[in-house]
Amino acid sequence: MSHEAEHKEPLIRMTKRDAMAPKKAWLIRGIAFLGALLTGALLILVLGHNPILVYKDMVVGAFGSRTVIYETVKLTVPLLITAIGISFAFKMKFWNIGAEGQILVGAVAAGYFGLFMATVLPKIPLVICMIVSSMLAGGLYGLLPAVCKAKWGTNETLFTLMLNYIALAFIKFLMNGPWKAKGSSFPKIDMLHKGARLTKILGVHWGWIVALILVVLSWIYFNKTKQGYEIAVVGESNNTARYAGINVSKVFIRTMFLSGALCGLVGMFQVAGADYTITESTAGGVGFTAITVAWLAKMNPYGMLLVAGFIAMLERGSNTIQTIYKIPASASELLTGIILFFMLGCEFFITYKLILRGRKEEQDA
Repeated sequence: MSHEAEHKEPLIRMTKRDAMAPKKAWLIRGIAFLGALLTGALLILVLGHNPILVYKDMVVGAFGSRTVIYETVKLTVPLLITAIGISFAFKMKFWNIGAEGQILVGAVAAGYFGLFMATVLPKIPLVICMIVSSMLAGGLYGLLPAVCKAKWGTNETLFTLMLNYIALAFIKFLMNGPWKAKGSSFPKIDMLHKGARLTKILGVHWGWIVALILVVLSWIYFNKTKQGYEIAVVGESNNTARYAGINVSKVFIRTMFLSGALCGLVGMFQVAGADYTITESTAGGVGFTAITVAWLAKMNPYGMLLVAGFIAMLERGSNTIQTIYKIPASASELLTGIILFFMLGCEFFITYKLILRGRKEEQDA
């Protein structure tokens, strides 16, 4: 019987570690980052370039002048706010993969006021309407999978993912139909009226100030409020939450509305602060990249600020080396992917450990 059980035991088992000492965790992260740089250096050598010069130009491309710093910050803002938004859902183990769609519907809601009400409303009421409408649209879009999960136990991962494509199809409909730019043979939406564009503060639209405020507010919400405590308990176990008297369905619905609302707000910032129009690439993959930001930061808003800035630097830097060294876009994206792969991989080994067949957990360090 024991012989049979031994054969049924997998070669390698994965189990969650006890909390690792912070110094050891940061040592692992440092080694992973060094490994990423060395692996990336091999790719750069294969392409026929000096890795040290390429890495230097990546940093210069992201922070080398005031103009490129503004562009890096502009990339950081949507990443950071979206990561904070999806972390609301992720903390309660509700897998919101629909941030792209929530950004797009928020952009459409804000775009309506920016395109058709800009000559009617004064700037401040106009911007307030754009903010409120984008958050309502994103929140309601996030509410759909939450209600279905609460009522019928549907799979939120597939539900939120499919909603991305519905939002994208709606954008295409507007570009080819009711919102198509007059006199244009190409399917596109007009640029926003100048009165609907966000004012710049220190070279970047004021969304960066909102992002910093949200970092502080979300940390307080998660760690100092009853609602934040409920999210944490639901994330640990739905049954435990119910036993503690928490209405799990209510927490799902409330939290997903907040998650979608923040993502919808990103749509407003993209339309009114960065692109000044709505296109199929308004979300630009931010909703998916933000998942990486949230995971790397362990759902900590302050950590998300650092990680979002780091990923924005990689994106800006990869664009720069494409231009300087004529490196193909696919190769520069691969370089960025290698770095992120190592960083995400090290988080796995910080959280989990692998146990070989025949070894006891206690023996594995």
